[in-house]
Amino acid sequence: MYAPERQQRILETARAQGRVEVVTMAEDLGVTTETVRRDLTVLERRGAVRRVHGGALPVERLEVEPPLATRTTQNSQAKRRIAARALDEVPVEGTILLDGGSTTRALAELIPDREGLTVVTNSIDTAAILQGHTHTDLYVLGGRVRGRTGACVGDWLTSALAEVCVDVALIGTNGFSPTRGMTTPDQAEAVGKRAMVGAARRAVVLADATKSGDDHFHRFADTASIDLLITDDSLDADIVTELGAEGMAVVRA
Repeated sequence: MYAPERQQRILETARAQGRVEVVTMAEDLGVTTETVRRDLTVLERRGAVRRVHGGALPVERLEVEPPLATRTTQNSQAKRRIAARALDEVPVEGTILLDGGSTTRALAELIPDREGLTVVTNSIDTAAILQGHTHTDLYVLGGRVRGRTGACVGDWLTSALAEVCVDVALIGTNGFSPTRGMTTPDQAEAVGKRAMVGAARRAVVLADATKSGDDHFHRFADTASIDLLITDDSLDADIVTELGAEGMAVVRA
């Protein structure tokens, strides 16, 4: 296979799967990992992909934020494992803040209905899931609703968050990395997430491993601001070490 054919195959795989892994691609093509890395460099120079640790992402994924309905079906098994582990961070009695997002939505579906627990959320979906609970206190934060995420954003949200203090904030992110921290494509979402971190005694981020190295335009927290990242067991051990060195605990579910 000639280099242009190989590069086209790599690009097609990245677009079909949402990302491409160097080791897996090398095995599929029957070439060395060094060859795949050189091909990815060529594709990145063309503007077709962006390199991340262990592979690359197609630019289409970076430029368009998928709607919540789409993200809910992506990596669903990993998200359920992350949500199950995140349930351990929910106090028996206390107040939690639940961000909008597909992984935090999975957590909302697991939260028990019990007295002494208060849930605060800016997510329309999460509010709908929990509104039937008869013992849990539910508070919904208002603002402009982003159709793409179903989350409230804007001044109404940040003003409300400035007046509360919660035990644990459980937050989603579009991307994370040791150097850039937690990032998201939308500025209003970033401002809201930053306010959530500031309103909590403890900040926990829920994100599957496909978001590793996927740095977006707006950063809402550096790694030192986050107490714990809960991700899945496919995250590379080297990345776990790098994140830990930046002051954040990491758990792989």
